Order: sequence, then C-alpha cells, then structure tokens
Amino acid sequence: MEAIYLGCLIGGVLFAIVSVILGDILSSALDGLLDFLSVDFFNPVVIAGGITVFGGTGIMLTKYTDMTTGAHVTLSVLSAIVISIIVYFGYVKPMENSENSTGFSMKELGGKIGVVTVPLPTEGFGEVMVKVGASNTLHTASSFDRKKIAAGDRVVVIDVVDGVLRVSELEERKGDD
Repeated sequence: MEAIYLGCLIGGVLFAIVSVILGDILSSALDGLLDFLSVDFFNPVVIAGGITVFGGTGIMLTKYTDMTTGAHVTLSVLSAIVISIIVYFGYVKPMENSENSTGFSMKELGGKIGVVTVPLPTEGFGEVMVKVGASNTLHTASSFDRKKIAAGDRVVVIDVVDGVLRVSELEERKGDD
C-alpha cells in the first residue's frame, strides 16, 4: 500500500510542476479538446491536490501510526476530500470569479474620445489612440468628414468599418473656415 501512496504523492507533485511549466503550452495545444469533461469541481488543481494529499497522508499514517491499512486508506481519502474542498472554495472558485478580461469589441469604440497619433489625410489612413478600460490602444483610422486632422488633435469615433475607426474632430481648430 505504501507504493500506491508514494506513487500518488510523486504523481501529484510532478503534475503540479508540469502544470506550472507547461500549462499554457498544453492548454493552447489542446484548445478545448477536453472541454466536455469540464465540471467545476473536477478542476485539475483540485484533483491533483487531492491525489497528492492522499499519498502524503497515507505515507505519514503508515510510518507514524499503528493503525490498520483500512484506517490509513479511510483517513487518507477523507483528508484528500477535505483538502480538495478547501482548495476549490478557497482558491479555484474565487479565482474564476475574479477573472478580468482586457479584451474589447471594436464595436464598443463608437463614441469614444481619442487623440490622433499619426496625422489623418483627407483620403487615406492615420492612427488614433483611444483609452479602453485602464489602457490606451492604437488603431488605424480615417477621417469621417474627409478633412485633414493633425497629430495631437482630439477626435471622436463615429463608427468602425472593416476594423478602421472613422473619426471626426472633437474640437474645431482656430483659423480653419
């Protein structure tokens, strides 16, 4: 029985190491292949934690107590379940709820205020910096009114066509009639 406990402990530790080092690579390689197995509680972190605790508890109970094998297994399983529940509700669930996305839709940019970073000609493209959330993003832009817009001028996004912001000057420059 000690070999099973040791195998679970080593397997859990190796899984943790491989997950940390190769987790993102494997996740993108599998790209949703195992999504049908996705049940919240059967998160790999929870399962690996439970298996590791089962193995570690079994080894400690075998070496340091005079209990029977059945008692070792029962206590090891119970401790694995308790730790898995703690890991799930103490780490996995809060992390799922706190996940923030920095993504946005181009359609959301309509009505946003931006600043021209590369001048916009009457025909053609320039570049506009628009604040989205806590960061600034740069986008290809064209003049909605077919007027030149200088770098540094504030603009408003009128619409988005084929990924290009169509903008209009927010404030008229003095001297332009």
